[in-house]
Amino acid sequence: MNLEQGADRATPLTRIIDAALQRAGGWLPFDRFMAMALYAPGLGYYANTSRKFGQMPDSGSDFVTAPELTPLFGRTLAIQVAEALDKTGTDEVWEFGAGSGALALQLLDALGDRVARYRIVDLSGTLRERQQQTLAKHSGKVEWLSELPETLRGVVVGNEVLDAMPVQLLVRTKGEWFERGVVRHGDGLVWEDRPTELRPPVEVQGAHDYLSEIHPQAEAFIATLADRMKQGAAFFIDYGFPESEYYHPQRHMGTVMCHRGHLADPDPLADVGQKDITAHVNFTGVAVAGQDAGLEVLGYCSQARFLLNAGILPLLEQATLAERTLAARLIHEHEMGELFKVIGFVAGEPWDAIGFAEGDRMHTL
Repeated sequence: MNLEQGADRATPLTRIIDAALQRAGGWLPFDRFMAMALYAPGLGYYANTSRKFGQMPDSGSDFVTAPELTPLFGRTLAIQVAEALDKTGTDEVWEFGAGSGALALQLLDALGDRVARYRIVDLSGTLRERQQQTLAKHSGKVEWLSELPETLRGVVVGNEVLDAMPVQLLVRTKGEWFERGVVRHGDGLVWEDRPTELRPPVEVQGAHDYLSEIHPQAEAFIATLADRMKQGAAFFIDYGFPESEYYHPQRHMGTVMCHRGHLADPDPLADVGQKDITAHVNFTGVAVAGQDAGLEVLGYCSQARFLLNAGILPLLEQATLAERTLAARLIHEHEMGELFKVIGFVAGEPWDAIGFAEGDRMHTL
């Protein structure tokens, strides 16, 4: 079935997508389309030269993340990272998807000599150039990689990384399940649903039509990380829910969203490569993937609770009024405080991590 389309003009990226469609018989599952739209070398959203990160649209940016909002985010996270370095007996920090380099700078400034090496794993060459400029004063400690190493020891951080990993779309129509993919129709890319044996990880109650996502790539990433982490801990911060909330009957339109110029829209088939495409994180799936691969879950809580536990309030007391106003967005429920969650893992012996000291929600996963 053909559904509403996002018309486009032919671009180098859409021509690559058209070639992939032709090789695949005319239909691509959404995760393959999303991967090309975001990561096609030199052309995908995260591989091209657009600015992406910034506080305001007039900077040419598309969205703001916590480290760009205020350095108090990284300074607070550093308190948890320092504890994790001590508990795991390691001296390296690994960051996945380092964006503008703002978080790396905040962590390196705060951790000082506690970090011997800061390794960034990022697929974007243009973002790497920006990171190198941001981190120039720490250049002796920073190393860039384009893929996971065979073994890893240290503390991993990832802020808004899992939401950018390609997802598969599942749609229930008149009681039947389909996988939603992309086809070419005239001058536009359009949706087409095909019957599938795939299902969400929990049964979605009700008989109404329903659209949602499954996250095999994010879960495979966590499993691979677990397999290669011989010693250390990991902390991922992102927006999402446990699966009981993710697949709630009322969340019937899914969570895929696009961001451009600090505005959101729900059409990933339009302006391909020129805007971000994200989906919320199923933290239950992430936790299970880590556990099944040998990691222990240290905790799971809201970003607000994590930052309060880790010690943001004393930092706020020393901040200016303007800095406090920005930092408040990190912890207010109607801003980032409740929608964003933090999950922690450890390879080795778990401990009572400071970030999860109060308000741990592991029982909801």
